Amino acid sequence: MYNGEKFIVETVKSVLHQTYPNWEMIIVDDGSKDKGAEIVTGFALKDPRIKLVQQANGGSASARNNGIRLAKGQYIALLDADDTWNNNFLEKQLKLMHDKKAALVYSSHTRIDENSKEILKPFIVPAKVTYTDLLKTCSISCLTGLYDTEKFGKVYLREDMKSLRDDYVYWLEIIKKVKVAYGNQEILANYRILGSSASRKKKKVILPHFKVFYNIEKLGLMRSLYYLGNWAVISYFKYRK
Repeated sequence: MYNGEKFIVETVKSVLHQTYPNWEMIIVDDGSKDKGAEIVTGFALKDPRIKLVQQANGGSASARNNGIRLAKGQYIALLDADDTWNNNFLEKQLKLMHDKKAALVYSSHTRIDENSKEILKPFIVPAKVTYTDLLKTCSISCLTGLYDTEKFGKVYLREDMKSLRDDYVYWLEIIKKVKVAYGNQEILANYRILGSSASRKKKKVILPHFKVFYNIEKLGLMRSLYYLGNWAVISYFKYRK
């Protein structure tokens, strides 16, 4: 959560309303300057499953890592302060994980604006993806991924990426361990697209995205350009109405 005062109530309530009750919600306030922390404190006083952690501003990767580090549960899910889950998100995702004997699952989601009005078409995910599939396009959105740490342990985000494509590298790191991830094609979450969303400013992330392939995944120049081209074309259609 960074300056999440406007949306945090809706986000927290979406977790409180989960049909699966055995969860822990660690909200990491990344040096916010608004009243988001006060709002979360109010929720935490009423429900011990909600915990507020405050840190100096360090970016999304730092905040997520802080939460992952403190998490006590077997399963890790990420949720930004302006996104929401449908009330059956955890129940459905854990069932899929059990049915597929999978360590990583994800789901389809709507795209909403700052007024929670649905925009664009829902993002419907493929039934499964491999590492190669994720290189072409990332079907695992941050708000829908659920990772079982039992076999491979916790995985952390790269803080040196300055909050650009760090979540993408996180999923790549996990899928290299688990080999296959399974998608729930049912819509289970709502991704909020704001005017400042990095996902809508593709020009800003072209170079960081290329560096994922070239510097981090070590794919070489030609393969890096090939996957960058795939990502660019698929992203164009992904964000059309």
